[in-house]
Amino acid sequence: MWYCPPKRFELLKVFVLFFISLSFVVRSIFLLWNLGEVDVHFIDIIRIFITGLFYDLGTISFFTLPYLLYLMIIPNKWIGSLFDRIATYTGFTIGILMLYFSFFAEITFWDEFHRRFNFIAVDYLIYTYEVVQNINESYPLPILISSILLLAIGTLYLIYKCKVFKHIFLTQITFKKKVLFSLPWIVIAICFSMFVSNEGADWSRNRYNNELSKAGIYSFFAAFRNNALSYTEFYKTLTEKESHALVSKQYEASGKLINPKKNPIYRNISRHDSLQSEITPNVIFICVESLSAKFLGVFGNEKGLTPNLDKLSKDGVLFSNLYATGTRTVRGMEAITLSIPPTPGRSIVKRERNTGMFTIGEVFKNKGYTRNFYYGGDGYFDNMNTYFSGNGFNIIDRGRNFLIGDEIETIRTNINDEEVSFENAWGVCDEDLFSKVLQQADLQTVNGTPFFDFIMTTSNHKPYTYPNGKIDIPSGSGRDGAVKYTDYAIGKFIEKAKTKPWFKNTVFVIMSDHCASSAGRWELDVKNYHIPAIIYNLPNKHSEKVEKLCSQIDLFPTLFGYFNWEYSSNFFGQDITNKASDRERAFIGNYRKLGLLKGNDVMILGDQKTANFYTWDDKTNELTKQTLSNDYLNQTISFYQTADDLYTSGKLTLKSLNK
Repeated sequence: MWYCPPKRFELLKVFVLFFISLSFVVRSIFLLWNLGEVDVHFIDIIRIFITGLFYDLGTISFFTLPYLLYLMIIPNKWIGSLFDRIATYTGFTIGILMLYFSFFAEITFWDEFHRRFNFIAVDYLIYTYEVVQNINESYPLPILISSILLLAIGTLYLIYKCKVFKHIFLTQITFKKKVLFSLPWIVIAICFSMFVSNEGADWSRNRYNNELSKAGIYSFFAAFRNNALSYTEFYKTLTEKESHALVSKQYEASGKLINPKKNPIYRNISRHDSLQSEITPNVIFICVESLSAKFLGVFGNEKGLTPNLDKLSKDGVLFSNLYATGTRTVRGMEAITLSIPPTPGRSIVKRERNTGMFTIGEVFKNKGYTRNFYYGGDGYFDNMNTYFSGNGFNIIDRGRNFLIGDEIETIRTNINDEEVSFENAWGVCDEDLFSKVLQQADLQTVNGTPFFDFIMTTSNHKPYTYPNGKIDIPSGSGRDGAVKYTDYAIGKFIEKAKTKPWFKNTVFVIMSDHCASSAGRWELDVKNYHIPAIIYNLPNKHSEKVEKLCSQIDLFPTLFGYFNWEYSSNFFGQDITNKASDRERAFIGNYRKLGLLKGNDVMILGDQKTANFYTWDDKTNELTKQTLSNDYLNQTISFYQTADDLYTSGKLTLKSLNK
């Protein structure tokens, strides 16, 4: 400390210096790790470390409070007693272990997300089984734990050799001095609690510079506190009337609005061809975990990772310019099922009041379909079972736990042990999952009722393990192997399906939930939202390449158009083959940033009521700032504000639409 503390405070001084030093080392590691992405001008580097030190001091101030409180309440006559020694040794040891553990955890988190701790890390606390298993299968856990313990023991030994503990037990101090020397840390903690936000570290246009400026532990608790964001409180807004009117205008051509004053997007969709009847084939939708477009040969990849998907792309309808709305599986599920732009904070799949909603499942139900959700792991993870069951889907998973929806009765089917040939932390391998789908499809077709299957794969996920001998890349060797195995499993699934009597009347839809990595140097890294989408085996439909810019939320409204369906829609998504609603755009975002992409123009809204307008270079992936367009800004605001308003006011529910 800069003031001369009593000896009793020497331990606090050591702990603070230890934390600052360790944080400096981790920040330096991350800087070198992503040196090619960071703006490395001298002033930028200085600012990274000064800002980082500022947040480090705020973080460590919270760690000091328990010890300061202990010193306040312990009587002087107890100083140096057995109780005092045990309490001090134990508390200090726990503190050292916590710091080493958090910094090791930060490194593994950065390895996967290239970010400091955020709301994903908070969510992972809830799903300990999957996360611990994943870490155990992805990293040498015994070595990591041993390293943490050895480092902690070594640190404690060095401090003991410096005789810090000996001195602190020989000094008594008056209560007045305890307060005097505790006050600076208490003031810092109060200031950070009330006046300092984690977003204050976002000083640069380069996302990596901002992330390096943060403190991981502080970021974690900031995310814990701000897991949900109020759009109207944190983002630029219009009046509700203006917002709804602008959105209604976007959908006037795509269908007849039912009551725009009550709901700005609820409309009736007419058939493409009034002379042709509707078709109701079975629909099997495969949502592929973390499949970026860049992995596919049809998008230029030369590694030969996806021969089966490449063939399906050429034989079916390929959407070559389609973008995911977010960076997580639950965000993809939200976009696909609710056909809605991303709302700030958590995905609706994980939020309250997410059952009894108007989803694509409701459209299928009204056409006479049964609806099924397949997941190779435990659907309890990320609230998936609650969401899908609460919106009318039957559940087929590997789960240990199950929460049924409040209003809609569903059926639960397990993937049993005898049906599993390979399993890792996230669930059974994709081949086993597809085998279950084939089995259930055989049973469902007996009564002649069409079915809609929503399948969520897991094999293309760290630790990237899968059955040996299936492909020419060893299991667990990295993302390329996982992508190739998933492609292999899909190819095998389609070939087996072709032998089934129901194949001719079944349409296969394949799309990714999000890209393998969304991290980049920009506010939103546009290229890292580009995902493949394929519709295969459409009746009387030749192969086609759809090059229009579109969003993940548009896929199923477009599929319904191919089926020539007439239905009521509460979707923001549109049938992009319908010339009457020919408005090319894509929504991209993360839990804080919300973007609208039109052509090469990108408007990005931030949670500090900011708005930045860029030109996107689709070759270099760079964003160049341009003069703000008020019309573009208002259109962007209207989409996101209306989406949030419809959710918060309950207008995405079936009850609200049936009134």
